[in-house]
Amino acid sequence: MTTAEYAIESPVPSSWWWVVLLEGIAALIVGILLITDTTSTLVTLTIFLGVWWLIGGIFDLVRIFMDRTNWGWHLASGILGILAGLLIVRHPLTAAFLLPATVVWALGFLGIAIGIISIIRAFQGGGWGSALMGVLSIILGGLLLAGNIVAGAGIIVGIAAGCAIVGGIFAIIMSFRLRKA
Repeated sequence: MTTAEYAIESPVPSSWWWVVLLEGIAALIVGILLITDTTSTLVTLTIFLGVWWLIGGIFDLVRIFMDRTNWGWHLASGILGILAGLLIVRHPLTAAFLLPATVVWALGFLGIAIGIISIIRAFQGGGWGSALMGVLSIILGGLLLAGNIVAGAGIIVGIAAGCAIVGGIFAIIMSFRLRKA
């Protein structure tokens, strides 16, 4: 749940208006930077992600000693978080290139898998609409995988920038509405 969503559901939303404003400003700045200086911004965001995973992994390992429930999951996520965080922090340029490309690959494979499932559902009584959506999903997934991964990654970054800008503007507007409440 984002700060904006929490503030809206909070019993005293007007006390959170400034946090939502800061969140909106930060999202707007990140969106603009993703458009104007894509490479530097991606590298910086990737480093933040690596540090986030590293710290989260350490906390997951510490949590094992404080709460023994689900210790196996905490151990696994702790080790993976630390390894992924260290790998990203040590090689930020490579990670900044691979992160959007990996998203393109994942979306391509997911599109094909969802398409196959939709076609199977169509044969089980889901109708022609399900079959048509399944075929379309397979085609789009295949295009993502067969196309230029760098161009697909650029499109993904552009979409993320657009979402950050729109979300930032929305959060800024909501913060002033919360302030009036």
